[in-house]
Amino acid sequence: MTTLVVAITGASGACYGVRILELLAHRPDVEVHLVMSKAGAVTVRHECGLSPSDLGKLAAVHHRPGEIGASIASGSFPVDAMLVAPCSVKTLSAIAWSYTDDLVSRAADVCLKEGRPLLLMVRETPLHVGHLRSMTAAAEAGAIIAPPVPAFYPHPATVDDLVDHTARRALARVGVTDLAPPAWEGKLDRVP
Repeated sequence: MTTLVVAITGASGACYGVRILELLAHRPDVEVHLVMSKAGAVTVRHECGLSPSDLGKLAAVHHRPGEIGASIASGSFPVDAMLVAPCSVKTLSAIAWSYTDDLVSRAADVCLKEGRPLLLMVRETPLHVGHLRSMTAAAEAGAIIAPPVPAFYPHPATVDDLVDHTARRALARVGVTDLAPPAWEGKLDRVP
């Protein structure tokens, strides 16, 4: 059994977290623990028309952001990886500087201290030097910085195609490789 934590924070791009949950929802071999920040719940409702209880149905366990005594807040609880999708700059900064005042940042901090994969889909642009320093600090602590930058080589036809591809890439990066998008097979064209 694989145990994954999926966190959704208040940055725009809630569709990434929703798609990750959808891809994992009916997998008997994956136990998903969902935690949303308060701002994440607002963003999910605004961007996706979904409530926290709607998303809670896609996870085995739905934690509230203030439940700092939850299972995922302890390194003794076995978690294989955590994805923060999307990751606000506020949450990035909390993770980078070990400011664990809610369950999202505490569960992320646990992943880092235990050497477990933590993927942050940082959603902000443009970036100033403070954002970049926070990303560097998080990366130096062991986080995977994976902004949801769309790939166009698979010729997406819809926004859903872009979101799906990015969500699958994120899952593959933390070890759920059977959900990876098709691999690039190369191109025979030569540069003139």
